[in-house]
Amino acid sequence: MATGLLTLELREVVEALERNVNQVVLGKPDVVRLCVVALLAGEHVLLEDVPGVGKTLLGKALARSVDGVFCRIQFTPDLLPSDIVGSNLYQAKTGEFVFRPGPIFANVVLADEINRTPPRTQSALLEAMSDRQVSVDGQTYSLPRPFLVIATQNPYEYEGTYALPESQMDRFLLRTRIGYPGRDDERRVLDSHRQGEPVDQLAPVLGSDQVQAVAAAVRQVAVDRAIDDYILDIVAATRDSADIQVGASTRAALGLYRASQALALVEGREYVVPDDVKRLTVPVLAHRVIAKGGLYGTQRDVVEAIIERLIAIVPAPS
Repeated sequence: MATGLLTLELREVVEALERNVNQVVLGKPDVVRLCVVALLAGEHVLLEDVPGVGKTLLGKALARSVDGVFCRIQFTPDLLPSDIVGSNLYQAKTGEFVFRPGPIFANVVLADEINRTPPRTQSALLEAMSDRQVSVDGQTYSLPRPFLVIATQNPYEYEGTYALPESQMDRFLLRTRIGYPGRDDERRVLDSHRQGEPVDQLAPVLGSDQVQAVAAAVRQVAVDRAIDDYILDIVAATRDSADIQVGASTRAALGLYRASQALALVEGREYVVPDDVKRLTVPVLAHRVIAKGGLYGTQRDVVEAIIERLIAIVPAPS
């Protein structure tokens, strides 16, 4: 563990980021924290919820807070991979092809209703999400840093949708839902929108370089060998469970490890504790496993309940 890992400046930067986003995403501090965890861990988020509960707002608020470029891609059945990553355009004056970057070249990308586009187009995100780069006609182009994809889908709507393949689901660090706000928070939403969109007035609180510095600090957060074993025990439990057909992958174990480091740093600690792992197990693992006999419509609740039971069974280090 590096000496002075959690400096006063670093603490203030992380707190300011959460506080800034919470100014406009009202009453959802837990969801905001999970998205900040994903951003600092260098990974991506899948938001499953009904329309109109603030998914786009959350993406915009994060992008503005880190002084980054925000882009919203509306996924539709006729969307092509080149519409996402970009393409080479012929320039008549020079007789050459020039690469025109697609909307994926942003710091925060909102992939809206990702399950409304065919698998061929969904797969265009795979390389971008895992390698932070895209390939077009044999040329590789690096994406900006930081790079966060927030994908959304409505889990209650199936007509005209394409279920995300397991390989794509595994690319998301965590899955969560925003949910409806409480009455008091919803009243605050009404009041805050009287003069327009509050997110448009949101000022950045840190730059891209600072985000990269915090992300580097995340990887220095100490993880005891007992925590390693705890994470591996939970992952093994998903593979051995009689209720689960496909257990968590090695990438899932690494995701839980990295997310725990990020959560510890966000909460002002230089080390991971078992409660960090417990809090993140459901959002990090539930979308990566398949329950036996689970129908698609009930899969989420079924799997989350199974994993909750496994957390209660697997012994945590003292």
